[in-house]
Amino acid sequence: MNWRRFVQHKIHGLSARLSRLARVDNAFVGIRAQDMRYAPSPRHFEVANARLGAVEQRIRRRFSKLQHDWQNNPPQRVLVDAALVERELDRARRLFGMFYEVFAQRGTAFGPALAAHDAIAEDCYRAVRESAPQIFDGPLLKPVCYMEHGYSPATMRRGVQLGRLLGEANPFPLIRIPWDRDQPWQSVFLHEVAHNLQADLGIWQENRSAVLRRVLGVSRDPFLGTVYGRWHKEIFADLSAVLLGGPAAAWGMAEFLAQPQPRTTTYRPGGAHPTAYLRIYLLAEMLRRMGFTRDAARLLRVWQSLYRISDGVRIPPALMSSAPRLIPDVVDEIAFQTRRNLAQRALVDIIAFSADDEARIQQGARALEAGQRIELAPRHLVSAAYYALGRGNIAPQQLAQRVIAQLTESLTTPRYARPSLSAVA
Repeated sequence: MNWRRFVQHKIHGLSARLSRLARVDNAFVGIRAQDMRYAPSPRHFEVANARLGAVEQRIRRRFSKLQHDWQNNPPQRVLVDAALVERELDRARRLFGMFYEVFAQRGTAFGPALAAHDAIAEDCYRAVRESAPQIFDGPLLKPVCYMEHGYSPATMRRGVQLGRLLGEANPFPLIRIPWDRDQPWQSVFLHEVAHNLQADLGIWQENRSAVLRRVLGVSRDPFLGTVYGRWHKEIFADLSAVLLGGPAAAWGMAEFLAQPQPRTTTYRPGGAHPTAYLRIYLLAEMLRRMGFTRDAARLLRVWQSLYRISDGVRIPPALMSSAPRLIPDVVDEIAFQTRRNLAQRALVDIIAFSADDEARIQQGARALEAGQRIELAPRHLVSAAYYALGRGNIAPQQLAQRVIAQLTESLTTPRYARPSLSAVA
């Protein structure tokens, strides 16, 4: 066998792999008729297939050129051209795999819980649209939730280029839920939705620049400006979660962050997340500014009883000594100062939370315990479930079933036609 025969065999193998390119629909990923009400929307499938079709077009163009030119080119050039085809095949395989894994979970026992979390995420966007009509440029595909291993929830924002997809942009927000965190009272889920809101509102850079100016103006310390500039995204998501869910969200975040002292009081150079010890002071300040002073004081009292500075902290002295002065400024800048991309409104203007909301949440918690239905926004149902769980009068699994049933009871079964596997969107 000479090299030409060898390369020809390799090209035949590539051709066989091209024949395996496919689209995704409810039947293909194993979603049954009874699961359809928990499935992502038809539009999510359409967008996924359009992205797969665009990648397939690139692959077929490259493969057609390889087939046409390979016999006239030197062997190394042929191998490079084949490698370019394989690169796009790899991209298509990863993209298909991601969509398949995310969508197929709706045909499992986790389907209702995932659909419930979709409803919570959609409600967070609805809250912004109701407070600030036309803030988004047209309709946006809601986030889709999926389950995966990992310690904490995480998100992949709309349009962000993903390393796992070789740089292909993510077509709609994806929110990862760890396998053991699918109960709908996790405040950290609201935090992840808030990351997507910040990106879709277009205030990522505007927020960072404002935080940098504020911190540098107050402290005159470039180190502090750099640190809070890195932390701005996570602080925004924390404060937004409190606006979406109220005091329960702050308490839930504190539970998530409560770890042994070495973990909670250790500063990570270059890290995007604020040191957990200081993070609770930011949440407490937000509660205070929102008018929930008792919750703010209680949260700090609990936190200070868990972590004593006398036991030692691994936080730079400049960060610790400046915190009482800087934290109110940082909270004010992120949540209460107007932004150009918010049409000269502040975060608290487009995500509103009041004492009346908290009263309804508390009433909802009691209703959940009693097995009664109450009209609550899905994002507020998260907080009601958190309070009901904490009172210990209802088994966690029973509570989860009640909340998931309420969040999914209004879902309808979408109609979706199977796409042609040969069509390129």
